[in-house]
Amino acid sequence: MKKLLLIALVFTFSFNVNAQNAPQPSPFSKLEQKVGLTDVILEYSRPGVKGRTIFGGLVPYGKVWRTGANARTKITFSTDVTVNEKTLKAGTYSVFTIPNAESWEVVFYNDGKKSGTPKKLNADHVAAKITVKSSSIPFNVETFTLDINNLRDDGATLDFIWEKTYLAVPFSVPTKG
Repeated sequence: MKKLLLIALVFTFSFNVNAQNAPQPSPFSKLEQKVGLTDVILEYSRPGVKGRTIFGGLVPYGKVWRTGANARTKITFSTDVTVNEKTLKAGTYSVFTIPNAESWEVVFYNDGKKSGTPKKLNADHVAAKITVKSSSIPFNVETFTLDINNLRDDGATLDFIWEKTYLAVPFSVPTKG
């Protein structure tokens, strides 16, 4: 009986150790980029298409999306930046989006300590909101990707790329310290 119990414990322990080392379906990603004099850090999880219809399907049009998987997507700026003529103070923001067929609303939300997607965005926590035209791309991007591109001394774009959709959110940064 003791041997049987010992064998059961060894198998259980082995299974738990192996389960903890399994790849995550939506792996975490962290991107750090210097834009002018500003350090920008993106932290998000990267779900895959996996044969699904993403926009208008898994991610419904007209509804708040946490923009990635697992925890809220976060962006951190080391200096004040400007998005859509609105100043975002240096700090960390959650990034929510409301995808639609031809444009998206991108929301920088200053309630980053909570998790999940709010049922309704609280206007008091909306630090900046911008509507951006989305573009169709001629190939499929399997894994959700956020990137910082079009680097200039005074700004860049925050790019969203997934499935066959691309959009860019321009932001500007200070050029004097």
